[in-house]
Amino acid sequence: MLARVVAPEGTGEEIFEPATGDLLGRAPVHTTDDLERLVAAATEAQAGWAALGHGERSARLNRIADRLDAVAEPLARLLAREQGKPLNGPNARFEVGACSSWLRATAALELQEEVVVDDGQQVSVLTYRPIGLVAAVGPWNWPLMITVWQVAPSLRMGNAVIVKPSEKTPLSVLAMLSIMAEELPEGVLGALSGGREVGASLVAHPAVRKVMFTGSTAAGRKIVEASGANLARLTLELGGNDAGIVLPDADPKAIAQDVFWGAFINTGQTCAALKRLYVHESIHDELVEALAEVARAMPMGRSLDEDSVLGPVQNSMQFDVVSGLVEDAKQRGGTIVTGGEPLTDLGPLFYPVTLVTGLHDGDRLVDEEQFGPALPIVKYSDVDEAVASANRLDVGLGASVWSSDPARAQEVADRVEAGSVWINSHGGIHPMVPFGGVKGSGYGLEFGVEGLKALGVPKVVTRRSAE
Repeated sequence: MLARVVAPEGTGEEIFEPATGDLLGRAPVHTTDDLERLVAAATEAQAGWAALGHGERSARLNRIADRLDAVAEPLARLLAREQGKPLNGPNARFEVGACSSWLRATAALELQEEVVVDDGQQVSVLTYRPIGLVAAVGPWNWPLMITVWQVAPSLRMGNAVIVKPSEKTPLSVLAMLSIMAEELPEGVLGALSGGREVGASLVAHPAVRKVMFTGSTAAGRKIVEASGANLARLTLELGGNDAGIVLPDADPKAIAQDVFWGAFINTGQTCAALKRLYVHESIHDELVEALAEVARAMPMGRSLDEDSVLGPVQNSMQFDVVSGLVEDAKQRGGTIVTGGEPLTDLGPLFYPVTLVTGLHDGDRLVDEEQFGPALPIVKYSDVDEAVASANRLDVGLGASVWSSDPARAQEVADRVEAGSVWINSHGGIHPMVPFGGVKGSGYGLEFGVEGLKALGVPKVVTRRSAE
């Protein structure tokens, strides 16, 4: 039972295209009454869904993946218009394709019971059972893919799910969920569209046993407080300010393309994007120039333009964050290597790839998450100094180390405080590799078998060995 996914004629929240400013459509604004109806339907449907077993639930996920593949192009075009990301490159078509791939990967996971003790006196077996009702609250930067990250393992484990998409990108998520729901029993998958109020009511609802949230650290703290009354389990993937450390033996020209995409995938609007780059003084200038060459050659344009690879900042609030941090960097003596001024000829929310040198720890563009197309490149002289800089902030989602020496890179990676550390790449994810942050970047794991377990409750059955 999905709540209505299209607003009645002349009603609803207006959604505008970031690339053009044109009205795209109107999203329904759901109420607490809608929430109660969804909760009632989900509660009634969940036990039957769980009883189908892993095999049948996995088969349904595969059928959903087939359905999404069949509508991939119109869904990608809707996503591009609503979120702003272009069709091509690692953007809208890529994201829709990743949704079906992730569904199939989740369906293929094997979750075996585990014998934790068999000592001749007792046998203890650990299994995982459905939690019940999961609230999935998603962001606006990768709205479809992150929704699937939350929904697919929840359904696979036998839970019912209510999704609250970002109020900035509800249309594409609601469209995808309506397709998914057609392969599921009535009530197992619900959707709420609206602002923070209905989202707060969802995560605080006493029937919700698990909350999955991707978003800012500040919002994550509020979810912890709101969900505390019913002791809901939490998986929180929160803000980051990922550091990259380039060691003196790295080859600037060889790594420039990968460093660029580590920082500027989705025009920098990615939680685990590279957001501050520490480069050894011996290769600093060479790497800056190599990155500038990549940046100057990368086409930025409107979302439906087949030649575009980078798009606009998704919303005016985030645009102001990016432009404000760059202006502050200028005032602090930072050198603008590329970009640095809005591209008003393209549209009001376009900001170019901006590389900034001459900054230091403590400057706002270094210390604050920009979540957009601006990258501070900080020169260092001692590797211990770079590691200390990478670890000094209260975030730890991802990080990277760049080097031609695998052993040296591993040594530095072991010292960096982050949930994921990549060597000679940044931000790559895999459906079988657990992902999660430390410190202010949240807690809990997603992906792989460990992520699947996080959508269940452990149950241990112990018997005497002779029985």
